[in-house]
Amino acid sequence: MPNPKRRHSQQRSAKRRTHYNAVSVTLSKDSTTGETHVRHRAHVSEGKLYYKGKVVTEQSPIK
Repeated sequence: MPNPKRRHSQQRSAKRRTHYNAVSVTLSKDSTTGETHVRHRAHVSEGKLYYKGKVVTEQSPIK
């Protein structure tokens, strides 16, 4: 039975076995503000922090 002439590196084996791949982010349109944002993430619009269409916090003006 044939055997490899030289040993393969651990990195070479790991690259072959990996299931990692880049995926594009899913964008969603907020029903309240109408802005496009990354799904399941809070986003800032007009100085207010929104999450799930509701205002979470309002940013106060810097003094």
